[in-house]
Amino acid sequence: MSRILVDLPDTQLAQLMAVVEAEHRSRAAIIRDAIDAYLTLHKRIMGDDVFGVWKRKKVDGLEYQQELRSEW
Repeated sequence: MSRILVDLPDTQLAQLMAVVEAEHRSRAAIIRDAIDAYLTLHKRIMGDDVFGVWKRKKVDGLEYQQELRSEW
């Protein structure tokens, strides 16, 4: 495991410490969980950009494919 240095505004640090006290967990564990949640959300968003491309086309998938092939 690697260590990193992160600068936080005082307001975020105060909110983080409130969670630490409420959950009786370490600050590092809560930060790791927050980063995991962010990365999971980010992966989902990136996948949404790729999957279902046909939904954004004004024609159905077969028509679009035939149009592309007609250029050959």
